[in-house]
Amino acid sequence: MTKLLVTGASGQLGSAVLANLLANDGVAADQIVAASRNPAKLADLAGKGVETRAADFDDPASLEAAFAGIDRLLLISTDELAVPGKRLAQHKAAVAAAVKAGVKHIFYTSMPNPDKSLISFAPDHLGTEEAIKASGLRYTILRNSWYTDNHFMGLPHALEVGSWYTSQAGGRLPNISRADCAAAAAAALVSPPEGNALLTLTGAQSLTAEEIAEIVSNLTGKPLAVVQVSDEQLAGGLRGAGMPEFVVQLVVTADANIRAGNFDMVTDDFESLTGRKPQTVADFFAAHKAALG
Repeated sequence: MTKLLVTGASGQLGSAVLANLLANDGVAADQIVAASRNPAKLADLAGKGVETRAADFDDPASLEAAFAGIDRLLLISTDELAVPGKRLAQHKAAVAAAVKAGVKHIFYTSMPNPDKSLISFAPDHLGTEEAIKASGLRYTILRNSWYTDNHFMGLPHALEVGSWYTSQAGGRLPNISRADCAAAAAAALVSPPEGNALLTLTGAQSLTAEEIAEIVSNLTGKPLAVVQVSDEQLAGGLRGAGMPEFVVQLVVTADANIRAGNFDMVTDDFESLTGRKPQTVADFFAAHKAALG
């Protein structure tokens, strides 16, 4: 029996991957292992027959124990962004633990073009990919494009004031929903691509901020003007709103990365894994209209 383990099982992406695995008729609940720093949060999964294990990314011994007997491991990138270098150290510890535990195949949630990305956390993903490739393990790297869900960090407020301040300058973004990335990860775990694979998961369209604003405006009936500003102006506005500095840098460098065209690619990798098209940006916002305010 092939054992599948998902890290970050109580998080948004991890819990969605597990839901997809449980819904798959070809996967038995006792094949699935859910790992979290706090397994108490996984009581619902345990009640469905899923094995739960403790896995603390700051405790390598706990990782090796959690990964014991696992055939396919989905390593979901952690949310440690405030301290530079911490997330990469956690990921390297997880890869080393996977090797020691005898994991046969590692899957990792990365980002598009981490080697040339301008986003502040890109080195975490690039370093993790390099560690995985050097590990000798069979691997599948899933480079998730920018989640459509991420727009909820700013769009509700932008709709309130009628202006979306950005420094993207017409750059294009092939948004894909977190739910679709979870579905793709689950599909890959169940039926892995042959050999080692590097897949980029994107939406079916690459859109500008202006095109996204038009979709949202038409849906809500509220005017939304895109106001292009400089990186410095964007950073100043975010700091003025009380955002922590690491968040300021994340948003500003993400916009710079979009402006540079480093996200602007559309692939069919999602469809190859799942057998269906990804949800469009328009359909996503229609399904989550209430969250826009």
